[in-house]
Amino acid sequence: MMENLIIVRGGGDIATGTIYKLYQCGFNVLVLEISSPSAIRRKAAFCEAAYEGKHEVEGVICSMAGSVEEAAFLLKEGRIALLIDPNGLCIKKLRPLAVVDATMAKANLGTYRDMAPVTIGLGPGFYAGKDVDAVIETMRGHNLGKVIYEGQAMENTGIPGNIEGYTSERVIHSPASGVLREVRQIGDIVKKDDIVSFIESDSGIIPVKASLDGILRGVIHDGYVVKKGLKIADIDPRKEEYDNCFTISDKARCIAGGVLEALLKLKGKRHDICG
Repeated sequence: MMENLIIVRGGGDIATGTIYKLYQCGFNVLVLEISSPSAIRRKAAFCEAAYEGKHEVEGVICSMAGSVEEAAFLLKEGRIALLIDPNGLCIKKLRPLAVVDATMAKANLGTYRDMAPVTIGLGPGFYAGKDVDAVIETMRGHNLGKVIYEGQAMENTGIPGNIEGYTSERVIHSPASGVLREVRQIGDIVKKDDIVSFIESDSGIIPVKASLDGILRGVIHDGYVVKKGLKIADIDPRKEEYDNCFTISDKARCIAGGVLEALLKLKGKRHDICG
């Protein structure tokens, strides 16, 4: 067992807030991902390392490992490692101090309480005290980042956070199934109806248009195979907020604080109970 090893399932932008926080607090952090992550705000997400080999967020680099052994080497070198292991097969071998499910899948896709001495789930889909030790509230509002030790987080509303009066208008969904091809880059200023990408579908090339004026804060990775209706891009109407495209959000930082609180409180508790 590597000392102070935390395994985080998922490396999206919300998970990245937790990964960054734990790493800065001196924990060894291993990120488990799928081979083709679907993060929208991917410039602020460590899962981008799955495509690029390594990715930097706020001065911290996450490097992709090709094996459990390489991941262990990177961790011993003091780096954040990412491993393609969606089923968490390495967890039993590595025996981490804690497992944090930050996939934000809105359902429990296989995390269970005995995976590690401490297990934490982000958002809905987990029941604290049954399948994980703690759940962190991910719904914006008064309870964002709250640690729940018995019960569940609030159900997902499907409505994005309000920015300057815009909610669902900020999000762009794929008009068809097919392969996404990037036209505009994250950080670009766009106007409503500008073409931000194309979908190569069975029925031809279909343009994806900006839903409002603003800055393209996120767009799914070029070449990603999308389904019709999938969220593929995000526009921030505040054109001056360029740095927000590349930095950890307030929401992710708040949730990260909840994870750290739960981890420090639960660390050693189950070991003491079990003798």
